[in-house]
Amino acid sequence: MADRAQEYAFFPAQVVHTRRLGPTMLRVTFGGAGLAGFASGGRDQSFSLFLPHPGQTEPLLPYREGEGWFAAWRALPAAERAVMRSYTVRAQRTEPPQVDVDFALHGTDPADPAPAGPAARWAADAAPGDRVVLLGPAVADNRSVGFRPPEGTGTVLLLADETALPAVGGILEWLPAGARALVWIEVPAAADIQDLASAGEVDVTWLVREPGRPSGLPAALREAELPDGAAYAWIAGEAGTVKELRRHLVRERGLDRRAVCFSGYWRRGASEDRLREEAYDGG
Repeated sequence: MADRAQEYAFFPAQVVHTRRLGPTMLRVTFGGAGLAGFASGGRDQSFSLFLPHPGQTEPLLPYREGEGWFAAWRALPAAERAVMRSYTVRAQRTEPPQVDVDFALHGTDPADPAPAGPAARWAADAAPGDRVVLLGPAVADNRSVGFRPPEGTGTVLLLADETALPAVGGILEWLPAGARALVWIEVPAAADIQDLASAGEVDVTWLVREPGRPSGLPAALREAELPDGAAYAWIAGEAGTVKELRRHLVRERGLDRRAVCFSGYWRRGASEDRLREEAYDGG
């Protein structure tokens, strides 16, 4: 891999267009000359997206401060500094430079009892020309790609909720012909189910979560028949559910814990801002 300081860079961009994928998901395409040099590694490539607050024409982000940008950003008033969120690259094109990002629009429906977060609110109203900044990979082989099955893996297991659906789509598109994957994806509505392309041999099970009910992923995994042989698991979604799924695979299914890649994309009852503050403060 490249030197850490050279792996990432800031990329100013703007909205090119948006497309609704279902009641929960919206695809936003970012473009602009500032995206030249963005180098997604595919799969579950993550990056940081900086968004403006309502009334701002661009995100307030002192990224030209060099290595001191984070402290300078954090020192700004919370109501003014750019909203920072982590997202997955759903697709990238180089001519012209464009990046597709899928947003889960939780809380933006008036009938939804949960309030929308700032990123969902921004995405729901996004229009061509809206300005953002991406902090993302400048080299394709970077540390923000988590899906790395070792050589000799027999079967890939993918378990995700809707927040990790874009990453699953990227992983399946990356799988080569002959690779085998068993996939479980949970979404809030049947209309959120997507056609996911892959050259591999893929078996996808879609689960529709009932409103107010806990995730059905743990029960689905417990009931599943898993093939013999070396397996590699990738799990992402709500942190508590991810922990339960990982524990089942390691303790009850006997997978080597080193063969389970897992990530809590969100935690019930906690915002991303709160999680970042806890990590920064050592909480």
